[in-house]
Parts: sequence; C-alpha cells; structure tokens
Amino acid sequence: MESAFVPPLTQDGGRRRSLQQAFEQCRTLGMRLSRQRRMVLDLLWSEGTHLSARDIFEKLNQRGRSIGHTSVYQNLEALQSAGVIECLDRASGRLYGYRNDPHSHITCLDSGAIEDLDVELPLDLLQEIEQRTGYTIETYTLQLSGRRGGGTGGS
Repeated sequence: MESAFVPPLTQDGGRRRSLQQAFEQCRTLGMRLSRQRRMVLDLLWSEGTHLSARDIFEKLNQRGRSIGHTSVYQNLEALQSAGVIECLDRASGRLYGYRNDPHSHITCLDSGAIEDLDVELPLDLLQEIEQRTGYTIETYTLQLSGRRGGGTGGS
C-alpha cells in the first residue's frame, strides 16, 4: 500500500518559519500588521514556548510594550484563525505557540511544561495504521505525556 504521508519537520527544524516569514504570511493573507500584532508575533518567536494570553499580556507590558488585554486576545484569535500560529486547548486554558507546521508535543506531568517535538514515525507503522483503519495518513501529531528522567531513555 502506497502511503500519502507527508512527514513533519526534521529534527533540525529545516522548514520552520522565521518571524519575517510569519510577517509575510500575514501580508499574503491580507492581514494588517499593526504595531500590536507585530509585538505579539515578536514575543511568541522570541519566547519559543507555549504561552497563555495572560502570559503574553504580562510579558509585553513588563517589557514596556503598552498593549491591552482585548488587543492581545483579538490578535491571538485572528492569528490562530488564519493559521499563522498554533493554539493548544488545555484544561487550564488556551496556549499559543509560534509554530503552525505539523509537529508533536510532550507534556511534563509534574510541571505542565509543553515541549515541541519533531518526530517521524516509521513508515511500516504508518502503513500498519492505514491497513487497520482504512484511512490514508496525510499528516499526524502526537500528544505525549511523561516525567523527566523517569524512563530508560532519560538522562
């Protein structure tokens, strides 16, 4: 069975977008790049982690960037709806990240920290899943949970 699978990013992040590419994506989509929108995008790229809207508001204001709660929420919603940034729905609320490409996540069960993972499943496993389900896998993301140093692969 021939797979239509498109692998996620390689470990070195070769296809990961730069901040300038995100700005260009906004322009291509016809989105206005207001000062507030640029501030939100710049913060997400500089932090490189998953943040709540409140975290973004607080970090921007701590850096002397005056922005209101409503502006943060509106910009995050617009950017997420347009596919420029990712949004993770968690029990504790929504978290936003700078990536919009197919990738996976691992969540620490102790701290709740979320890390991006660029992993590729073996082709034979993907083909087995396709055979069992009757679906052609085009893309995937994994949601993993664990504790640091708790397994045989921990350092």
